[in-house]
Amino acid sequence: MISVTSAQLDLWLAAFIFPLARIGGLMMAAPVLSNAAVPQRIRLVWSLVVTLALAPALPPMPAVPAGSWVGLAILAQQMLIGVLLGFTLRIVFTAIDVAGQLIGLQMGLSFAVFYDPINASQTPVVAEFLSLLTTLLFLAMNGHLLIFSALAESFKILPVSTAPLAANGIAVMLSWSATIFIAGLLLSLPLVAALLIANIAMGVLTRVAPQLNLFAIGFPVTLAAGFMVILVSLPYFGAAMEKLFDQGFTAMAMVMRAGAGG
Repeated sequence: MISVTSAQLDLWLAAFIFPLARIGGLMMAAPVLSNAAVPQRIRLVWSLVVTLALAPALPPMPAVPAGSWVGLAILAQQMLIGVLLGFTLRIVFTAIDVAGQLIGLQMGLSFAVFYDPINASQTPVVAEFLSLLTTLLFLAMNGHLLIFSALAESFKILPVSTAPLAANGIAVMLSWSATIFIAGLLLSLPLVAALLIANIAMGVLTRVAPQLNLFAIGFPVTLAAGFMVILVSLPYFGAAMEKLFDQGFTAMAMVMRAGAGG
């Protein structure tokens, strides 16, 4: 007759529940994986499958019952780590949204918005186009697999333990969040510069020929110039995003090391 003690049951639950909390937190915050178009049940199944796949290779879990106050604190800490790692990589996609909004503003398409069910907000069409293109590039570069690889590495750098998470991890993530504005501005800078030149030329033209209606010819010219610059820039967009993705995964590693106190 097989007998299972409560201590053994607590160890088995801890070996599964603690990693599941971190993986579930990552699924809630990581780009693509947390897409609102993916049903919550599917995300829950993904979390369970990834946990079952990683559990045998993870370091030993602390001998703490999952239902105790210490166990609940560990669960909250693991969920915080997962959300922190997911938000670190999501900053890259937020920078693309900022670049799309700046481009749409300069092209005069800031009013061309529609309801985006994925983000549950009004999104400019240019920002939505760049966001979809970034998602396709991320999947084509196996970014979703790299997320799981970084997740498995996080259990080595930040093992599940009763030790608190170092505050430097959050500080590193907050400093990395400046990339939202830096990368967004750099990605939109070619189009902003081109449209600035076009607007200066239109201003000079209206001074030379005051009878021209600036509002009648300015908007079509600005719109056409903007689409032309986007068309010319698309072949170089992939290389720029690859570099930005590399910086995002490097930032995830820095957050993990800083959270571990390294």
